[in-house]
Amino acid sequence: MTTLRTPMARGSASSKHEPRASDLYLDTINRALLDFDFEKVCSVSTSNINTYGCLVCGKYFQGRGRSSYAYAHSIHDDHHVFINLETAKVYVLPDGYHVSDPSLEDISFVLNPTFTPASISGLSSPTHLLKPSYDLNNRPYIPGYIGLNNIKRNDHMNVIIHSLLHVPPLRDHLLLSNFRGKEPELLKRFATLAKKIWNPRLFKSQVSPHEFLQEVNRASGGKFRLEKQGDPVEFLGWLLNHLHKEMGGSRKKNSSKIYSTFQGELRMETQQVIVRPDATGNEKPKFDIDREIKSAVSPFLFLAIDLPPPPLFQDAVEKNIIPQVSIYSVLAKYNGVSTQESAGQLRRYKCQRLPPYIILHYKRFTNNVFVEEKNPTIVTFPLRGVDFREYLDAPPSHPPTAYDLIANVTHESVAGTTRDKENTTWKIHLRAGGGGGDGEKWFQIQDLIVEETRKEMIFLGESVLQVGAPPFSVENTLTVTHTCTSDMGTP
Repeated sequence: MTTLRTPMARGSASSKHEPRASDLYLDTINRALLDFDFEKVCSVSTSNINTYGCLVCGKYFQGRGRSSYAYAHSIHDDHHVFINLETAKVYVLPDGYHVSDPSLEDISFVLNPTFTPASISGLSSPTHLLKPSYDLNNRPYIPGYIGLNNIKRNDHMNVIIHSLLHVPPLRDHLLLSNFRGKEPELLKRFATLAKKIWNPRLFKSQVSPHEFLQEVNRASGGKFRLEKQGDPVEFLGWLLNHLHKEMGGSRKKNSSKIYSTFQGELRMETQQVIVRPDATGNEKPKFDIDREIKSAVSPFLFLAIDLPPPPLFQDAVEKNIIPQVSIYSVLAKYNGVSTQESAGQLRRYKCQRLPPYIILHYKRFTNNVFVEEKNPTIVTFPLRGVDFREYLDAPPSHPPTAYDLIANVTHESVAGTTRDKENTTWKIHLRAGGGGGDGEKWFQIQDLIVEETRKEMIFLGESVLQVGAPPFSVENTLTVTHTCTSDMGTP
C-alpha cells in the first residue's frame, strides 16, 4: 500500500535531515564587501524606492519581483541573498523566500543600529575606554572615536560632524531616536550617521558620511559640496539652524534640542561716536553716560572671538616666533567694559545667559581687497575650568559658569598670513572619558587617521572652533536627566 505524504509532512520530515532551502545560500554572504554608508539607491536605475542590498557583492538593486533588477542580478551573477535596506528583512532570490536566521542579526545591526538608555549611559565616562570593539579584521576601535572618510574635500564638514556628535545631550537624543515616519530627511540621515559612528559592532572601524553629505548638498542648494573645500564655521552655523528647524524648533527658548543645548543670550550696547573738540589724537572714544545708550539682547549659538592682529614687521630674531595670546585676554571682549568701534558706532558686549554647552569661534580669516588673510596667533587655554562668570551679567542662581574642553578644531596650512584653501587640512581633538586623571584620553582625528595625543599638544595648533562642556560631574547629571526624559517624548 502506497503512503501519500502531504506537503507539510514532507517538509517536516526533510527538515530533520536536510538544510532548509533558504539556508543553502547563507554561506555565500561576504560581510567584508558590505557597506551601508552610501546613499541607498539602485546601482542600475538610481531609484531609492524599494531598494535591496546584495549580501554577496554589496551592490544595491531595486525590487525583488520577476522584472526587477535584483531578480535579474540573482540569476545572471548567481548571487541569491538580499536585504531590504528599509525593513532589514532578508530574502533569497529568485525563489523569494524570507529568511529569518540568528546569524544575520549582526548585518541588521550594522544597517540599522539601535540603542537603549542603558547602552548609552556610559559613553562619556572612563569606562567607555575600557571596552574596545573589534571589526571584521580583529582591529580594535573605540566607538565614537573613529575615522570619517574624506570623499573629496569634505574634511571641513567631518570635523563639525565629530564636534556635534560628541556633545552628550544632542548625541543621546539622536542615538535614542527612531525616525520611521515623515521626519525631515536631513535629520534622519544625521541620526543614522550618529548611530553608525557610535556603533560598537561595525564591520569596518571607519564610517563614510556620504549619505548625510549628499542630503546636505541638496538641502543647502549646492552651497556645501563634497568636492569643494569650505569653512567649517559657516557649515556649523547652517547645520545648527537647519537641524533646529527640522526638530520643530521656533524662536522660543529651548524649543529644540539644538536651542536647549547651545543657545545663550548676549547683551549689546551701542552709542554713536562723537569727536569732542578737546580730545587728543591718540585718545580712544569712550561711552558717554550722559548720552543715549541703546541696548539689545539677542540669542547666540556660538561666540565669535577676535584675535589680536599679528605684528606687521618682525626683526631677524623674531622672524620665526609665532604670536601667542591667552584665552582670557581675547574673552575680555565680553566683559561689558571693553569697547569696539565700527562704522561710527561704539559697542560693548556681555552675556546674559550661558548655554549648557558653549561653542567658541576664533576669527582667524579676514578678507581684504586682494587676498583672504589668516591670523596665525596661537591661543593658549586650560583644558578645564574656563570660568565665564566675569563675562556674565546674571544672578548667583545661574547654573555653573565654568567649562571643560571636549572638542577642539584646528586649521593647518602653509606658513604665512595668507589663507591657502588648496593646501588646508582640518583636524579635531576629542576628549574621551571625562573626569581627568589616567581615565581621560585625547584623540586627534584627521579624516581616517585616529591617533591618541598628549594633552600638552592640543593648544599648539591654530584653533578655529572649541566646544566647552560643564564639569564632568555636572555633565553626568545633565546626561542622566536627558536619558530619563527621552522616553517621555521631550524634543
